Amino acid sequence: MIDIDRNDLDVTLTALRKSLLAQRGPEGNWVGGLSSSALSTATAVFALAQMDSAAHRPLIDRGLNWLCENQNADGGWGDTVQSPSNLSTTMLCYSALAIPDPPPACREAIERTESWLRREVGTVEPQLLARAVDRAYGKDRTFSVPILTMCALAGRLGSGSDAWRSVRPLPFELAVLPHRLFKWMRLPVVSYALPALIAIGQAHYAHRKPRNPLTYLTRCLSRRRSLEVLKTLQPDNGGFLEAAPLTSFVVMSLAASGHRDHGVALKGTEFLIASIRADGSWPIDTDLATWVTTLSVNALTPGGLHRNLPKPERTRLLNWLLDCQHTRIHPYTQAAPGGWAWSNLPGAVPDGDDTSGALIALHHLAAGDRTASEAAQAGVNWLLGLQNSDWGIPTFCRGWTKLPFDKSAPDITAHAIGAMSLWRSMLPDSLRERAGVGMSRALVYLNEVQLSDGSWLPLWFGNQHDDEKQNPVYGTGRALTHLARVTEASGDRVRPMCGRALRWLLSAQNDDGGWGGAASVASSIEETALAVDALAEWRPLVGVDPLDGLDDAIDAAIGRGANWLIGQTERGASTPASPIGLYFAQLWYFEELYPLVFACAALGKVHALTLPK
Repeated sequence: MIDIDRNDLDVTLTALRKSLLAQRGPEGNWVGGLSSSALSTATAVFALAQMDSAAHRPLIDRGLNWLCENQNADGGWGDTVQSPSNLSTTMLCYSALAIPDPPPACREAIERTESWLRREVGTVEPQLLARAVDRAYGKDRTFSVPILTMCALAGRLGSGSDAWRSVRPLPFELAVLPHRLFKWMRLPVVSYALPALIAIGQAHYAHRKPRNPLTYLTRCLSRRRSLEVLKTLQPDNGGFLEAAPLTSFVVMSLAASGHRDHGVALKGTEFLIASIRADGSWPIDTDLATWVTTLSVNALTPGGLHRNLPKPERTRLLNWLLDCQHTRIHPYTQAAPGGWAWSNLPGAVPDGDDTSGALIALHHLAAGDRTASEAAQAGVNWLLGLQNSDWGIPTFCRGWTKLPFDKSAPDITAHAIGAMSLWRSMLPDSLRERAGVGMSRALVYLNEVQLSDGSWLPLWFGNQHDDEKQNPVYGTGRALTHLARVTEASGDRVRPMCGRALRWLLSAQNDDGGWGGAASVASSIEETALAVDALAEWRPLVGVDPLDGLDDAIDAAIGRGANWLIGQTERGASTPASPIGLYFAQLWYFEELYPLVFACAALGKVHALTLPK
């Protein structure tokens, strides 16, 4: 028996659904709102200054003033205004403050930054600062090299060619080789960083030529051709991955290499100018429109999607999602047709998580629609083509590298299993058989990567307050929710590992009734909602070995978690966001819709559980 006041639950859920529906844009979909980012703002203003400081002075000064106004009390910067200071973002802001003729507030900001660096690193000596950045990222140069490149350009690592001694060169000449060979090359950057590999590699070459004559000749001959490759990777709006940091690193590197007039630099500059916010800041990415739309559709489904969205609105959303599906080979990752990206904007790239989310939303919107079924077949086929040799599902590219953001991930794999299970009975025979094999293999992967305590670690979400910055509550909660869809077909394999996961999730609940990213981490709306969502999904499935005996514990945990959500959201009136999102290279963000969507989904399931039988 779930202990909850039905009136409080009804009032809260009604308010949350009303608020979520009110967040739709003019096309009927959701866009959300990503947090402003000190890292994005620092890189954007620096790139504009490298292109033409005088022409872009008003935007540069607005950005620098925003940085000074949002400097943490300790003198450093975090990735969001709610984030503790970290070395990477602080170094980038420190470099941005080196732009000539900054606003008056920058002088004091620089002094406070140097004090923070002395406390954190022990010095502001260039070589030691560079080593500290390198140590933070190890062998993965995806982000350490861009940071140090900007520091070198800003003069924070010394002057002239000496500044580049601490910046590892990137082999941009490899970009001219066929894309199919990339996964065999052991590139020092992940798949999405190919534009940075090219532009930053060229910047290093321009400032510090290699001593090896063969390397010198190879890079000399590859400069023009690699820039042609870079041009093919750039979307029409100029923003690589819709991301201000990646676009900024490309723009500043090209400008510093003598290519200010190159089309890629000019289009990238246009993207940055168009992306600035009214307060002078830039977000980490433009938006997550496709992702938050599929999350919102799924959140409104418990209790009947038709009760929350009339048929004309469901049709609009269906058509919008169908239009977001990629129907051609993607020039950036060479991804096959059939996937969905996180946004409908041109810089977004198809990925495993968003494709799974779109498949589930399509099923809720129009499972029997012929066009939706055809799109789903292409999406399932796309996911199967992404499956790695370890049988897990990665984000963008199959088997690209073993670096963190190219590897298989438990949360993405479970999401794919859940999505394919919804459509499997409606697939053509051959694809249905392939999907069955792929799902079975994916379950083996999930069993192998489940931690000994029963939890799973996600890829794209973390928690700032966890000692390891991990978020097993997100990873375990999402995996449980998606795996609940396959208990009928694969119960013998799913129930044992989900039993372990449920017991871990129950043990991670805080004394206040909520959940944080892990046990004893401060509770948040997002993580509490995800945990309650998973428990509510599994509540009707317990009572069978090895889940026997969990009924009462799950009921008690759901009641405490739901009551915490009701109180924390002020009965649905307030849903403050927490930085749980992890962007590339562990950059934190928060999304305004996450707490609203997750709480709406969780309490919708609790409401359905508590209805009179």
